[in-house]
Amino acid sequence: MISSQAKTALFDYPKYWAECYGCAPFLPMSRAEMEQLGWDSCDIILVTGDAYVDHPSFGMAIIGRMLEAQGFRVGIIAQPDWHSKEAFMALGQPNLFFGVTAGNMDSMINRYTAERRMRHDDAYTPNNEGGKRPDRAVTVYTQRCKEAYKGVPVIIGGIEASLRRIAHYDYWSDKVRRSVLFDAKADLLVYGNAERPLVEIAHRIARGEDVSNITDVRGSAFITKQALPNWQGIDSRSIDKPGKIEPIVSPYQEITQSSCQEQSANNDAQAIDADITKTPQVIELSQHRNKSWQDKKKPWLTTYINLPTYEQVKDNKVLYAHASRIFHQEVNPTSAKPLMQRHGDRSIWLNPPATPLTEQEMDGVFGLPYQRVPHPSYGDAKIPAYEMIKTSINIMRGCFGGCTFCSITEHEGRIIQSRSEDSIIQEIEDIREKVPGFTGVISDLGGPTANMYQLRCKSEKAEATCRKPSCVWPTICGHLDTDHTPTINLYRRARKVKGIKKVLIASGVRYDLAIEDPDYVKELVNHHVGGYLKIAPEHTEEGPLNKMMKPGMGSYDKFKQMFDQFSQQAGKKQYLIPYFISAHPGTSDMDMINLALWLKQNDFKLDQVQNFYPSPLANATTLYHTEIDSLKNIKKDSASVPVPKGTIQRRLHKAILRYHDPANWPLIREALTKLGLARKLIGTKPECLVPPESRAEQHHQHYKKAGKGKNNAQGFKTSPGQKRSRGYGKKPANGKAGLTRFSDNQFSDRQPKQKHKKH
Repeated sequence: MISSQAKTALFDYPKYWAECYGCAPFLPMSRAEMEQLGWDSCDIILVTGDAYVDHPSFGMAIIGRMLEAQGFRVGIIAQPDWHSKEAFMALGQPNLFFGVTAGNMDSMINRYTAERRMRHDDAYTPNNEGGKRPDRAVTVYTQRCKEAYKGVPVIIGGIEASLRRIAHYDYWSDKVRRSVLFDAKADLLVYGNAERPLVEIAHRIARGEDVSNITDVRGSAFITKQALPNWQGIDSRSIDKPGKIEPIVSPYQEITQSSCQEQSANNDAQAIDADITKTPQVIELSQHRNKSWQDKKKPWLTTYINLPTYEQVKDNKVLYAHASRIFHQEVNPTSAKPLMQRHGDRSIWLNPPATPLTEQEMDGVFGLPYQRVPHPSYGDAKIPAYEMIKTSINIMRGCFGGCTFCSITEHEGRIIQSRSEDSIIQEIEDIREKVPGFTGVISDLGGPTANMYQLRCKSEKAEATCRKPSCVWPTICGHLDTDHTPTINLYRRARKVKGIKKVLIASGVRYDLAIEDPDYVKELVNHHVGGYLKIAPEHTEEGPLNKMMKPGMGSYDKFKQMFDQFSQQAGKKQYLIPYFISAHPGTSDMDMINLALWLKQNDFKLDQVQNFYPSPLANATTLYHTEIDSLKNIKKDSASVPVPKGTIQRRLHKAILRYHDPANWPLIREALTKLGLARKLIGTKPECLVPPESRAEQHHQHYKKAGKGKNNAQGFKTSPGQKRSRGYGKKPANGKAGLTRFSDNQFSDRQPKQKHKKH
């Protein structure tokens, strides 16, 4: 059985004996600091790829203070020199374990751009200096910890471990990689915001339990030779059948059970899923109808799902897409089943997600004694990430939006975990008192989104059994509470705190939710916009929007109408700044052109454009890798998804979004010519996208064609992934009425080929 994690609240564990040392001003980063605290050793040492900032927006600060509150002596090794084990011995040998994370970002995303060029800066490093962390930092740090002190358990966590917990497509190597546990050789992996599993694990190790025996903690993963005793496996095909796949005869390996036992488990599971996946909450609801319920067997509580093996998903894109679908269905912390995936002769066992924190527990986590500033050892050095968030406040966690390109749901989950008003107001007062140079402006009051505070499913039964990837796509679920009154009340109370001049909202506003409550939009516009409000429609065309699981432009238009109306009523000149993604899976060249035309018609000239970045484990990354619509049931003849791949096409899509930049005109003209739209969209008329080539341009080349087969400075392929074709002429989605839209049958410049008669 998996531990319920409901028996002991986060702060109700008996304190470890070292509690007598009290709270450290800063978690020590050196032996000298340990001696000042009277410590002879650390119980737990945390290794991180970020600079140590004692602020609740930095994961290591939260975990460190959380473990300190349990009575443990916690030290931090921040951004160590990974070339040898010496830096990992700076604080001595930990009594219990090392905790390792790459930092607030996946190390590969932190070190490389979407074009796979190395970055020369790092916002989480003093003075924005690059190169202070290695590629695949979790793996490298873990190996150095093992070298430094053999036999000391290493537990990995954070965003990099979370997003690489099973076999996953890796954009930088352009291949499917194993679970990070196998590469790092760590003892345990904790995923998500891991306070609950990590506190339980720490206390169990402190009681003398061997880390290899800790296999029942929710929110954790480990390597095993075989399935756990008394568990029965079901084939993932029984949940989401991918159809017949040739030439593989048996696409799934049965791992531990006999065929009869497996068949029995399959039948039981199918019967369960056909009715409803029973959960502790549902069991409780059912007891009044069936008094003998507790005496009946509950096979679903000891059932795990066999995913396709690593060897299968790395070579078969259909199976990869299928495994991704199963993974994303099993994220509900109430009803999710454990997942098992074989890698060679061993397997990764993934326990269900941890139980979400209660409001009281969230208040406790954010009420820990953070100094809210970087460690003194950094002196006057500026840490850009800290400068950006030092006066911002997280009011909640999680996101039920399910955007396919975003990893928040994979990491934090869909359940919204909110803090109380009192806790948030207390943090505002702490900022006023502790942050040097505070001017009275709170830069953000939000989280993953600005307006999901205290929103959740109105039906406990529906929430306990739901497997939908999004509560707001394709339409807002009828069970979802969209009342923004708690957020409005919070905003009003925050504005009244003494010494506070302005409370801004910088987190992304989910506008399809906001329009459900006009009072919220009015409150936001009247008091919390600093002239500009950033929102993210991401695209205008139906094709890419569907693959993003984002709302259509109708929601944006309605929100903009409200925004303009309330701004005018308040006598304010305020503007929406929309964000868009280029080269997202599902996007054709024509989709990008139609988006550019919309931008021009609405007089938007984007300064910065983000090309799609395939982060590990995201749904959109599955679309990118497989070119299969994994958002629907996988079949042998599943529809293919147009995916902009390779440097040439990705560069074109980014250039089209910046149609106003003369440096992009030659590339856009070439694309328009090949698409047959030169006469319509190249010219000086208002409806044209770019001007004709000038005489100066005719004599000077402003761009150079990408060389085929060449590598960039890091040795990556110029066109990662697949074909070097520009993909011209792919069919777009139908356009919105009222705007100029183009499709393949409008290519007026293309002339039919002349048939030459033989003489």
